[in-house]
Amino acid sequence: TANEQVMIWETAMYIPQLDRYRRIWVYLPQDYTTSTKSYRVLYMHDGQNVFDASTSFAGEWEVDETLTELENQGFETAIVVAVDNGELHRTDEYSPFINTQYGGGEGDAYLDFIIETLKPQIDAEFRTLVGSENTGIMGSSMGGLISYYAYFRNPEVFGKIGVFSPAFWFSEEYFSYSISQGKIGSPKIYLLAGALEAGFVESTQAMYDTLMDIGFTSEEVKIVIEADGQHSEWFWAREFKDAFMWLFNSEDISDVQNISFSEIQLFPNPAKDKLNKKEYRTAIKF
Repeated sequence: TANEQVMIWETAMYIPQLDRYRRIWVYLPQDYTTSTKSYRVLYMHDGQNVFDASTSFAGEWEVDETLTELENQGFETAIVVAVDNGELHRTDEYSPFINTQYGGGEGDAYLDFIIETLKPQIDAEFRTLVGSENTGIMGSSMGGLISYYAYFRNPEVFGKIGVFSPAFWFSEEYFSYSISQGKIGSPKIYLLAGALEAGFVESTQAMYDTLMDIGFTSEEVKIVIEADGQHSEWFWAREFKDAFMWLFNSEDISDVQNISFSEIQLFPNPAKDKLNKKEYRTAIKF
């Protein structure tokens, strides 16, 4: 179930770009109400599956529990804004490109909603850090597709991109669009696939190779292929922590500890005079 840091911010937010309504969830870090600082923001799709098993299709991502655990360990996390999917409209909304068998075509309107309608209201109501370096977007399967596309269409908005089990096979236009847009800025893109997802590993690897060919670096794009990975919420829940840390905290100091060097006595050879070295203490960053 969703923990106490999760709220249903809007039960039925109007989407003017699509003339539909949608539930919006918001997760706030533990210290949000006791601090004055501003926070990074991660936008996520399929909001029904992000926090609460009771509203999910087949299990939740446990994003709230994972972020709370990281906060208890001293890490900075983020405000998470999760948008419910449109159920029968899900495939249409999560791809700007059309697959003649499965649909698509409303992805631009959906992104316009996030960028032009939702994000301004989130920034106005909560203490958020603006700029692409502080704004992420993440999803799985078709949600991975729209997250990936969001960077290439709006790199000035989204700089942290979580792409879980992306259905790049849905349209070859994802490859041609990536090449035509090219690399803009210094994003961080996390590609994840499971070896037990038929067809997903091959297309994900092909997209990674495409990104490398057009100038991205391994510091900007990471690909993870898990041997036991399946197209399932339990897999995405398990992998969320590593993805979040790489996207948002890979440059943070993970541990600082004091190491004490005991007094050392040195004797020259041949021994004549004893040299004494005093104890030193230093802080080493890992």
